[in-house]
Amino acid sequence: MQLYNTLSAKERAELIEKAGKDRLTISFYQYAHIKNPKEFRDQLFITWNALDVLGRIYVAKEGINAQLSLPAENFEDFKNHLYSIDFLDGIRLNIAIEQDNMSFLKLKVKVRDKIVADGLEDDTFDVTDKGVHVKAERFNELIEDENTILVDMRNHYESEIGHFKNAITPDVDTFRESLPIIEDDLKEHKEDKNLVMYCTGGIRCEKASAYFKHKGFKNVFQLEGGIIEYTRQVNDKNLENKFIGKNFVFDERRSERISEDIIAQCHQCGAPCDTHTNCANDACHLLFIQCEKCKEEMNNCCSTNCKEIHELPYEEQKALRKGQGNSNDIFKKGRADHLPYKKDLRNIFETLKHKAD
Repeated sequence: MQLYNTLSAKERAELIEKAGKDRLTISFYQYAHIKNPKEFRDQLFITWNALDVLGRIYVAKEGINAQLSLPAENFEDFKNHLYSIDFLDGIRLNIAIEQDNMSFLKLKVKVRDKIVADGLEDDTFDVTDKGVHVKAERFNELIEDENTILVDMRNHYESEIGHFKNAITPDVDTFRESLPIIEDDLKEHKEDKNLVMYCTGGIRCEKASAYFKHKGFKNVFQLEGGIIEYTRQVNDKNLENKFIGKNFVFDERRSERISEDIIAQCHQCGAPCDTHTNCANDACHLLFIQCEKCKEEMNNCCSTNCKEIHELPYEEQKALRKGQGNSNDIFKKGRADHLPYKKDLRNIFETLKHKAD
């Protein structure tokens, strides 16, 4: 029984191009109590592989988080299969604003301890006891209320290229870092402020909403469906769009443009730019923002050193990498010391206090 990929990303891309069929990029999540994640994972892989689903799916005892693509002609069969699963019956599917047939090139269904790493060790914390979900229209009203604190639950490299107006955008590298910081700095406003949160598709702020309720916050809200669903509702209902810039996404596209505003800058020259790329040096792969001019001059690399290595014959590059792990810079995501125009670190404590007060 096949429970793994048999094709490389390159081979899969060639097949997709040859097939010439439109694919849909979608995402969904659901917090639920899954007794046997391994068995559930295997069932998903068998069914979805037959439907030519590609993507990155995490399954854990606390639920499922899926980002994937599939042929448009298989969408109804896929949806019917989802709805046949009790805790996924009727689940909302976030369809990407911008479609790309190559958004995913492998099917990866993995069992994890949690579908969103939170660093929490709290047996009394129930992730299904969530805050109030609000749609785009109500969200717009809430964030104009002077008693509302709006918090972006994403990481710094995501909010750097796009965020809601007047949102607190924590300078954190991971979701787990943001929870204790926000809790501590807003502890004096557990009863007198509306705590409104948002993220890409809703999964992180849903866990955060349950966490902050658990910690005693009384008025906790989250944007239902995240930025992806917000944008769809804004377009469908002709609402005012309060999001500026791009929405970072975790597939080959890397982002979807929501407004024409460019709020970031090239990390190499400082020119207005909001296009993320990975350094072409296979020993680096740092995620950073690079404009077209720098991309051409630097051969898609983040530094002169990486450019020199990338231009060596492949076998020489391979020999240099032997026994070496990727540079630690890869985890800095646009904050590497050699990037002259990287995003300035701000004091999140002062930012939160200012917003709250």
